[in-house]
Parts: sequence; structure tokens; C-alpha cells
Amino acid sequence: MTEPTLPAGVERREFDGTTRLATRGESVYGEPTEGEWRAWDPHRSKLGAMLELGMDTGLAGGETVLYLGAASGTTVSHVADFAGPAYAVEFAARPARDLLEAAESRPRLFPLLKDARKPETYAHVVESDVDVIVQDVATRGQARVALENARFLTDDGRLLLAVKARSEDVTRDPDDVFADVRAELADGYELLEDRRLDQYHTDHLGIVARPR
Repeated sequence: MTEPTLPAGVERREFDGTTRLATRGESVYGEPTEGEWRAWDPHRSKLGAMLELGMDTGLAGGETVLYLGAASGTTVSHVADFAGPAYAVEFAARPARDLLEAAESRPRLFPLLKDARKPETYAHVVESDVDVIVQDVATRGQARVALENARFLTDDGRLLLAVKARSEDVTRDPDDVFADVRAELADGYELLEDRRLDQYHTDHLGIVARPR
């Protein structure tokens, strides 16, 4: 099978003799750089892992993105390097400070200190009809978060979801957790692809879906 095309603005570049995913932008988390390019570490980014594993995310570059669970900005800073406007939702104040710092050199990155479980609190800020939701939240009810935020997506938009089995229930088999998440997501999304991310993130599942 042909590997899906990487988004415009994401390339495979050589860093210290190793070919890695990379975007153009200022360093955020001490990642290797080569000129204006910086390596995108899939071990620290679920979306980076999805791209590294060849999942068809549908990303082309230039999309409007709603990023749920932005934390300190590791992944969303890469997204803002190649996307259009990127709204970064983070609930915890400490990582949000780092997120603000990452946004200083990225005029298209808009940090929001909000709870992804309560989209009504940022609906007045996030423009409607976003192209992509990237979700990476460490909480129970990850499918419900995705369903509640589907209101922001265009009809042909994409959900790129990283499901953390241990955040749902640390006592259950991850396969059972993932099956439940898939079933609940089907209430509002058509699932296009899913793949375990264990090569980079233990007990995680990457999902690509679009709204029904």
C-alpha cells in the first residue's frame, strides 16, 4: 500500500543521521533542530505517532484545527507550524503557561485555558466549521468529549483521536476499553481507521473519524 501523503509543511528530514518527521518553527521541548526545521518526536506526540505509522489522517496543511488536551504545547506547536488557525484547549494552569510560551512565536496558535468536557465555555471563541479536531485528553469519557465537540466540525471534517485506555479504566483490558470507545463514538462519527500506537505509546489507540 502507498503511504498517505504527509501534510504540506511536514517533511521527513535528517537529524544526526536519522530521518525523522519535522516541521518548521522554533524549538519548544528541546527537540533536535537543523536550520529552521525541528524534529517531531512520535514518542512524545500521539499525532506524530499516527503520522509515523502511516495512518491516513486526511491532513493536507492549512486546516483550521481545534486541539483538545494541548498540555504544554508539544504536539500543538507542530500542528501550528503547518496548519491554519489552531485553537489549543488546556485545563491545567501549569502546562498552560508553557503553552502560552510556545504560542509567542506562532501567531496562528490560540491557547485557551478551558475544560474540553465543557465546549460551551469556549464556543464563543472557536470559529464554527473547523476542519480538524485533534484530541489527546487524559480523562474518563474520551468518546463523550469527542461527541460534545463535534459541533465545531465541518460536515466533511476529521476527528484525530488518541484514546488512552488507562485514563478510562486502569483495571480493564485495553482492547475492551477501545471497543467501548468505538461503539460510543459511532453515535456521532463514522470511523475511518484505527490503529494501536503501542510502538510509541503503550495502551493507546489512534482513531480517524468523520462526523455522521
